[in-house]
Parts: sequence; C-alpha cells; structure tokens
Amino acid sequence: MRIITLIISLLIAQFASAIPTIQHWQTDNGTKVYFVPAPDLPMVNIEVVFDAGSARDGKKFGLSRLTNGLLNEGAGGYSADQIAEKFDNLGAEFANLVDIDMAKVTLRSLVEPELLQPALEMLAIILTKPDFELKSLERVQQQLLTALKYKQQSPSDIANKAFYTAVFGEHPYANLPDGTIETVTALTREDLQEFHQQYYVSNNALISIVGALDRQAAEKLANTIIKLPSGKVPNSLPEVTLLTEAKTIHIDHPATQTKVLIGQPGLKRGDADYFTLYMGNYILGGGGLVSRLSEEVREKRGLAYSAYSYFMPQRVLGAFIAGLGTRNDQTAQAIEIVQKTMQDFIENGPTETELKEAKQGITGRFPLRIKSNKDIVGYLSMLGFYNLPLDYLHTFNANIEAITLPMIKDAFQRRLLLDKLVTVTVGGKP
Repeated sequence: MRIITLIISLLIAQFASAIPTIQHWQTDNGTKVYFVPAPDLPMVNIEVVFDAGSARDGKKFGLSRLTNGLLNEGAGGYSADQIAEKFDNLGAEFANLVDIDMAKVTLRSLVEPELLQPALEMLAIILTKPDFELKSLERVQQQLLTALKYKQQSPSDIANKAFYTAVFGEHPYANLPDGTIETVTALTREDLQEFHQQYYVSNNALISIVGALDRQAAEKLANTIIKLPSGKVPNSLPEVTLLTEAKTIHIDHPATQTKVLIGQPGLKRGDADYFTLYMGNYILGGGGLVSRLSEEVREKRGLAYSAYSYFMPQRVLGAFIAGLGTRNDQTAQAIEIVQKTMQDFIENGPTETELKEAKQGITGRFPLRIKSNKDIVGYLSMLGFYNLPLDYLHTFNANIEAITLPMIKDAFQRRLLLDKLVTVTVGGKP
C-alpha cells in the first residue's frame, strides 16, 4: 500500500510540474486574454466568454439563451446555412451556450493560416454583426418553446425549477436559462438587439486560447475576433439572501418514481471554504458509489439507483443540492435517510480512512480533468471569469492535500444548516 501511495505521489508531482504556465494580457479595447501554448497538435481551441448569462435576463427570462442561440443563425449577411458550411469547409467546429453566469461561444480550428484566419473572421462577424433575422428568431423561439413544453412534463425539470425558485427567491439565480413559455413567447427582435448591444462588448468579454500558437500569433488572434465596442462592465450581482427557515414543497405528478431535491445556497467561486467543502462533499455525496449518501441510500437499503450531492459555485452563492429518485412509497424513508446521513456528517465529520481515500481519488483523477486542450481552455475561462489565481491548476492538489478532518467538520457546521433546507419532491402519492 505504501508503494502504491508513493507511486501515486510521484506521478502527481510529475504531472504538476508539467502544467503549462498561463499567459495573460488585455487587448487595446479592454478584453482580457488567457493563453496556454500547446504545440503537440496543430489545433487551437478558443472560447469567448461574456458576463451575459441568465442572471442578466431581468424579467425577460430566456433572453440570454435566445440571444446567444441566434448569433450563428445569420450574421453580416450570411445565412445560418452559409455560416455552418463555411466552418465545415474549413474543418472548424463552432458552438455556443449559456448558463446562469456566462454566455459563451467556442471555436476549434486547425492552425494553418489559410484555415484559421477565415474561421476567425467568421467568428468575428458572428460576435459583432448578428442579424437576429425575424424568421430565424421565430424558428429558434419555437424550438425553445417546444423544449419548455416537454420540461413541463418532466419530473426532474419540474423539481429543478421549483427548487431554484424556493432557494433563491427574488434573486436572478432563481430563474434558469431556458426561461418560461410566457416570457420566451413575448421576446422580440428588439429585445435581443438591446441585450447584445449591452452585454456583447469588449469590456465584458474574456478570450481563452489553447493551441499550437506562439504569443504573437495568439495576440493577433485575439485582436481579429474582438472588434466589439468597448461598452460598460455590468453592475455586480446582488448577494444571495440566506434562508431563514426550512421549506417543503411537493408537486403531484403521475409517475411511479418521485424526484427529490434537498438543498440551500452553498458557496461562490473563490470562496475561502471552497476546497474544504469540495473535499467534504466528495465524501458525503460527490464521490459516486463510494460516497456516504450512495452507501446509505443505495447500497444498504436499495432505495434509489443513485443518491448524490454537489455544490454549484457561481459568481455569488450558488446552490448546494442533494438528490435522488425513488419509488413513491419509499420517498419518506429515503428523505429521512438523506437527512440523517447529512446530520451525522455535519456533527461528526468524515473518518481518517474516508479522508485519505478521498484525497487519493481527487488528486489521482485531477490529471484526467485537464487531459485535453478543450479541458484546459475551459479552466482558463473559469479562472478569468471568476478572477481566480493563475496558479489554481498548479496548487489544486496541494490545496486538497492540506485539508484536515477538523477543517471539514468546521466548514460543514458553519455552511450547511439542516434547519434551513429546502426539500422538493415531484411524483405520485405513495
């Protein structure tokens, strides 16, 4: 066992020394750029991130997603088909997505100038000159509405929506990116144009680049795609209000299984307790079949196929969620077991064995989390967007190894409050 531990330690140390140094700068028009050279493959991965997620929707829920979704549906006089054909002919891959905090567009391309340069120019057109043409808007709007109608029948989606509403109340995080049928139906072309003009600006953008380029080529790349007006940095999001009492919500649904979500506001990116809570939750419910929740709910009692928990750190406090799906007639028992397992963990903390195995599991798997350029560019975007330290990847395993049993016990007793949990169940009656 000691030999295995030593081998793992040596491999981790070797990997840590191989993590590339992150270069960063600002373009002339105020956009932050994060860059890691990766010469092994003749490819480049690019992400352009904006503080334009659903937290910026105001009362027009779904606006950020619809705006982002229309970017490549027509821009600068090019139709959606022409844009797709252009990228396909260049061997480039384009994607766009929105979450609660951020809106993102991504491009993966070969680095040969005759392929990369036209791909970058098309990306610049998509970012700066979206048409938001009415026919495209109506088509994408209908696609989103169809998805929303489906989600109205899905126990998991119903539970998720009810959970976020109960946990976050009037905070922007209460409203998920897809919006609602009513709000999405009411969105207009003018709404999208105004949102784009306000948030898709250079001062509100971040570029992450990983690929077979040198610094000069990376600077040229950034200047090619960011030709946006300067604009203004959005106001800070309001802080999340902590819950003052427990809430229990049941929604009837004609299903044989009940979806259960239990949680509260959790932590934010850069939180002083981040690594401690991350480690503790790995033991509690984030480590798959070896976690306590899985052991107590699935392995010992067969109450659910899976039982899990996780923290979702955001710009301000994101959610802590514990969840499972179980037979209707087992719902009360399953919830009781989850609550008891959480209570025992908060009061007594993990064991020495659990801590040791969790550290080995987390640090041993960390290299796999940044094994590709796509993985690394995602981390660059996270570091830049949330203003995390540039040595985050280098020190990740050291931060994990430094965690002690008293640290976990203290953090969970301060941050996870059992008398203020939201419990949402969606399913049929027992």
